Amino acid sequence: MKVLLIAESREGKLLGSCYELMAFAEKIAAESVMFLVGSDSAMPRFGGKLYLADAAAAGEYNPDGHKQLVLDVVAKEQPDMVVFSHSSYGWDLAPRIAFALQAAQISEVVDVVDGTMVVPVCNAKLRRDVTVKTKMTVVTLQAGAFGLAELPDATPTVEKVTAGNGGKIQFTGYEQAEMGGVDLGKAKIIVSAGRGIGKPENVAMIAALAKALGGEYGASRPVVDSEWVEHNRQVGTTGQTVAPKLYVACGISGAIQHLAGMKKSEFIVAVNTDKDAPIGDVADVLVVADLKQFVPALTEKIQAL
Repeated sequence: MKVLLIAESREGKLLGSCYELMAFAEKIAAESVMFLVGSDSAMPRFGGKLYLADAAAAGEYNPDGHKQLVLDVVAKEQPDMVVFSHSSYGWDLAPRIAFALQAAQISEVVDVVDGTMVVPVCNAKLRRDVTVKTKMTVVTLQAGAFGLAELPDATPTVEKVTAGNGGKIQFTGYEQAEMGGVDLGKAKIIVSAGRGIGKPENVAMIAALAKALGGEYGASRPVVDSEWVEHNRQVGTTGQTVAPKLYVACGISGAIQHLAGMKKSEFIVAVNTDKDAPIGDVADVLVVADLKQFVPALTEKIQAL
């Protein structure tokens, strides 16, 4: 099997998601080539062939132009699969490529089991296996779902590609989203609430523990979707990505979307009644307890110090 990996660059910097694409290819034991609209000064540590388009000429993002560049590489390499990150770039470009190739598309893949793609459903509460009937497949990968044990020490063989028609859309730049409320990215300690807290009134005890520790409180997506906590405190792929010195996950099962937003924390403590919850795979300490008893007791002890 051969896969074409679509790496991303932003404002002249290579995005680390390219290594998640490489991990995916490694997991399915596929031969891989890579495509990037970027620059010679910021290339991936990739041991295969890299088709490189100059971002200055092709535009940092140009749907028509980038689509044609990818299709040209597909025509030359004839991959079985075209793989994007499940990012704003991938969301927009992958369906265009799939339609042009008349290929099936599988979005937000979080795992591969026995060659079958696994995707989340029902707000990530369930997972389903997906197979396709087309010869070629276009895939987007959920952030954080795949990772290399260590970054490769390699240099790609570069083949330059040039853009043709500029298309009807002109990329003018990025606009920073206006920050509202708390910026969790600056917090050194975060205590987050998951759906295991049970009811909105219990957010107060999570906030109390965060205050006792001198930190901020956050939440998983189900808690925010239930409107128990404002969106600017959401941690995960659809919220904020954080890396505090201490992260305390209370009643959070550990869906990949949440893990991708906090797994780089220096020390992780998880409080959960389920000793087999996925959060335990990344936690340095797993406390198997009823958080409604444990959290107030811990807060009281800390306040007494």
